[in-house]
Amino acid sequence: MGANQLFTIPNLLSCLRLLISPVLVIAAWLNQAHLFVTLFIICLVTDALDGFFARRLKQTSELGAKLDSWGDLALFCTVPFGLWLLWPQLIRQELLFVIFALAALLTPLIAGLIKFRRITSYHTIGAKLSAVLLAAAIPLLLMGGPAWPFRLAVIVLLAAELEELMITFHLKKWQANIPSLGHLRKRANEKKR
Repeated sequence: MGANQLFTIPNLLSCLRLLISPVLVIAAWLNQAHLFVTLFIICLVTDALDGFFARRLKQTSELGAKLDSWGDLALFCTVPFGLWLLWPQLIRQELLFVIFALAALLTPLIAGLIKFRRITSYHTIGAKLSAVLLAAAIPLLLMGGPAWPFRLAVIVLLAAELEELMITFHLKKWQANIPSLGHLRKRANEKKR
């Protein structure tokens, strides 16, 4: 793989998310709520933009899908801890939905690791939708807004991650960038013909 294929805009955005994620924990540990929220929003923006640029610039790759998934995983591991340090009362208030969200994210990840010995990188439409909803709902909740957008986003996340789990069970070998279970079934039916 050449340097021009490695150092693409989408890959750099995903790497930025990987680098910022541990800094989120440091910001939370130092009780720097504004820095935490700013870095979190930067991570959310990089998550939205890496896939957009990959498709727009025709720079999609297996490496890019993996980097994006690793960036997402780093964010999913650090944000709940940071939120707990900075807003423990809010986390206690929304604990059931936080647990549902973490379980929804971890279950397909573990299933993919068991079946394929690597994390999944499906980037389904449902996962993208839930990410957008969470990206809007979490900062709103942190700013004292209502809890229902966060709860709705978690419900959408549960459905999206259930779909990813079903995709993992249907696949015979690891694949990246599967828009939905319906797309996977359609491909399987086309191969049968």
